[in-house]
Amino acid sequence: MPVTPAFAHAPATARSWLFAPGDSEKKMTKAMEGEADIVLIDLEDAVAPDAKAAARPMVHDFIKANPEQRRRLWVRINPFDGPHTLMDLAAVMPARPGGIMLPKVYGRADVEKLDHCLSALEVANGIEEGSTPVIVLITETAEAMFHTGSYKGAPRVVALTWGAEDLADSIGAASNRNADGSYSFTYELARSLTVLGAATAGVTAIETISADFKDLEALRTRAEKVRRDGYRGMMAIHPAQVPVINAAFTPTEAEVAEAQEIVDVFAANPGVGAIGWKGGMLDRPYLARAERLLRQAGKL
Repeated sequence: MPVTPAFAHAPATARSWLFAPGDSEKKMTKAMEGEADIVLIDLEDAVAPDAKAAARPMVHDFIKANPEQRRRLWVRINPFDGPHTLMDLAAVMPARPGGIMLPKVYGRADVEKLDHCLSALEVANGIEEGSTPVIVLITETAEAMFHTGSYKGAPRVVALTWGAEDLADSIGAASNRNADGSYSFTYELARSLTVLGAATAGVTAIETISADFKDLEALRTRAEKVRRDGYRGMMAIHPAQVPVINAAFTPTEAEVAEAQEIVDVFAANPGVGAIGWKGGMLDRPYLARAERLLRQAGKL
């Protein structure tokens, strides 16, 4: 089957995804003027229900007034299980946002429904059909947890991420944390299923927020850990978190140098399946990981 424009997006490469309330021009401006790879203008949780109608034109006008930044300016719309989704899309799509975040999905069908809505609005506003990419929050409902591996080939999807707060509400949990502050099993499972789902779909896994924006050392530790686990970026709720996230998800010079050595060793020994290196043995998965890191660093 030929690839359609809706499927043609490459996986997201953004490291930091900074939320900014859609009802505050000051906070949207501050977020845009910072170092975040993506600014997620929020029409969902950050905007009270009775303020959403006023926020929509603010978001539209803000994106339209900053065309040079448009690729960075994405919008988190409200989920399909409420009354706001179509009004959000109708308001913001004429401004041509860089992308859309779809929260609180119940499965792939929500993504396909969004694709149909976006296609109609793109055509109506003179935007190339299928050109608006999407990131999906895939763990915020109990039902969605059973569909985390179903996004392969889903239209427009360039990244998957997860959330713990709405999931806790969905299952009636009193808390999503252990006594030591770490996520309890169900939420660590959500994190694992998200990175597995992203790998299955061939898109980018993005880590959820760290709510304590003052503890930057804990943020650094967590970001570095999830990067080792396969995540390639992270959500932020405060501009101070962005430099830490960008650094954590940028390969170091030492990592790049080691990866290049591994690639060079295999290049010098074509056809081998395993080869000795620094007192150990390397096989083809080591080469694949080295090549992936070099691509991430823009060296391959």
